[in-house]
Amino acid sequence: MMPPVFRFAPSPNGYLHLGHAFSALLNFDLARESGGRFLLRIEDIDAARCRPEFEAAIYEDLAWLGIAWEAAVRRQSEHLSDYRAALDRLDRLGLVYPSFESRAEIARLTAEHETHGPWARDPDGAPLYSGTAKTLAPEERKRLEQSGAPYALRLDMAAACASVSDLTWTECGEGPGGEQGCLAARPQAWGDVVLARKETPTSYHLSVVVDDALQGVTEVVRGQDLFHATSVHRLLQHLLGLPEPVYRHHRLILDETGRKLSKSTKATGLRELRSAGARPADIRRMVGFC
Repeated sequence: MMPPVFRFAPSPNGYLHLGHAFSALLNFDLARESGGRFLLRIEDIDAARCRPEFEAAIYEDLAWLGIAWEAAVRRQSEHLSDYRAALDRLDRLGLVYPSFESRAEIARLTAEHETHGPWARDPDGAPLYSGTAKTLAPEERKRLEQSGAPYALRLDMAAACASVSDLTWTECGEGPGGEQGCLAARPQAWGDVVLARKETPTSYHLSVVVDDALQGVTEVVRGQDLFHATSVHRLLQHLLGLPEPVYRHHRLILDETGRKLSKSTKATGLRELRSAGARPADIRRMVGFC
């Protein structure tokens, strides 16, 4: 039997905080206790926000915590062709279409709709896309594409879900409501999710399933804020013929107001805590390991 494979996958768009420390330490400890492997992945597809100094700080903070990872760190910006190949496969299945509305236009349309009643929203609270771009005449779609207009490439959720039934995942942690075991995936709740944009050749949903498959990740250990997104990830794995990992969603480290930590919260930043004299053992205690 092959050893289990765990990973920690931060984005270098800010400095790590206690929430990152908890997730990284949990993955590292589980890998060590099970005789498994621990990988580090840098999710740097957002070129506008990701910076080299934040990436360097990730390595520094993790090493200070006593976390060791396999030498081959996967940086998403170096593997854009992998995401393009996955997107092309979905396109050949007839499951991808471009939408040309800006975020501001979608917000305006949603507000107009909601003057007549509630508009459906995804599990994160964002309004579902109406799907109007699917009705564009081929000539109009071609004209917009040739004009250089910004666009988002979306998954046709209804068509994608028509090809699958009884989609599930194995939850070894727990969801926000304590959900565990074999759980039903409900990707329909997310509507026509974005898979890529003109300026960004992939999305989190697409890249995370491609990366986990290519890296051989068998255990996805991450925060409960991504619990519901697992439904989309399981659908994409099915459509792309990718293996299904086991999922373990863990509790979140919250601030004094009960909110999920932000990278702008300096009071919980690892660099600030270290500068104030904290030791790795203190960090473990602060996040509830001992």
